[in-house]
Amino acid sequence: MSPAFMDLTKKKIEEIAGRYPDKRAALLPVLHLAQSEFGQIGAAEEALVAAALDIKPIEVHEVVTFYTMYNRTSVGTYHIQVCSNLSCSLLGSGKLIDHLSRKLGILPGETTKDGRFTLSTVECLGACEEAPSMMINFDYYGGLDEKKIDKILDDLK
Repeated sequence: MSPAFMDLTKKKIEEIAGRYPDKRAALLPVLHLAQSEFGQIGAAEEALVAAALDIKPIEVHEVVTFYTMYNRTSVGTYHIQVCSNLSCSLLGSGKLIDHLSRKLGILPGETTKDGRFTLSTVECLGACEEAPSMMINFDYYGGLDEKKIDKILDDLK
């Protein structure tokens, strides 16, 4: 069965698209709405967004696969995204990714068996001044070390 937007989401899409002279300009916020509703942006969701904005599904696919903020598959309750860009890498993000992998028992790109945590590496979180940094769902954490990460994870339980 193909997904369908809830009526409230359809209204939000119309409202957002109405802000732009060209509906395609609403693609990023509409993708956020779709991800919020369905938990991921797979091929079916891409087609749904394309239809809502009168664009080709490939145009949606190109955007979804470019940005790391759109999840191609379902993620855990807590989506941990660790920056792997230059500033964070130089200040030890690789070591922190290894620590998280050991602590959670998963590799980047995987979700724990209980569905609580998904670990991802991302190219940049835009928080270089707080390097090394990570994001859990919509919360940023910076100036990290193993101790801080352990405390953050303990507070989530």
